[in-house]
Amino acid sequence: MSRRQEYSSSTRRALLDKAAGLFADRGYAGTSLDEVVAAARVTKGALYHHFQGKLALFQAVFDRCESNAVKRITSDVRRKKDPWDKAVTAVASFLEVCQEPAYRRIVMQEGPVVLGFDRWRESEERSTYGLVHDLVHRVLRQYDIEGTLLTTFTRIFYGAMSSAGIVVSEAEDPERSSREVSTVISLMLAGLRQLAESGIDLTAPLDDPRSLFQTTSA
Repeated sequence: MSRRQEYSSSTRRALLDKAAGLFADRGYAGTSLDEVVAAARVTKGALYHHFQGKLALFQAVFDRCESNAVKRITSDVRRKKDPWDKAVTAVASFLEVCQEPAYRRIVMQEGPVVLGFDRWRESEERSTYGLVHDLVHRVLRQYDIEGTLLTTFTRIFYGAMSSAGIVVSEAEDPERSSREVSTVISLMLAGLRQLAESGIDLTAPLDDPRSLFQTTSA
């Protein structure tokens, strides 16, 4: 890498670092580009060299927050071998991330407002859906669950995780909320595991879903 490239890279990193701190503390509306360039000790021209404007800068900060979260969760999951352990670890790691002030403010609170819900959802799915997809497939393929049912479960579980993140990020007590959410999701996973390992054909259409509850209580 040339000196010019190194300088450009360090400038962009400084802008992202300082912008992330300001967005986390003051929110998007409360942060000005003048404050960002002053904190990063660069010119506004340098900022516009890397980003088209404030929205583009926020998108880059948002994407980096998401990317770092995925890396952290993935690292935690890799330490586990059993697919169920991987799934439970991923949930716990994700909920820990959702308790972090910067992630809560930038990704979960400011993101939908600044980017718009559709763009926010698209950005989230681009970074985290693949991780959920891999975890769900590892778990369910043990029981020969494939095709549309596997895809449907992946989408629904991803929705549950996304909702869990919103619940934790909006809670007055994120730590307590995280424990409650973790309990609910753990119960869901435990119920699924019990059904899967009971020998029931989960791929067969259900004429009456109540039969599953009768089976588990027997």
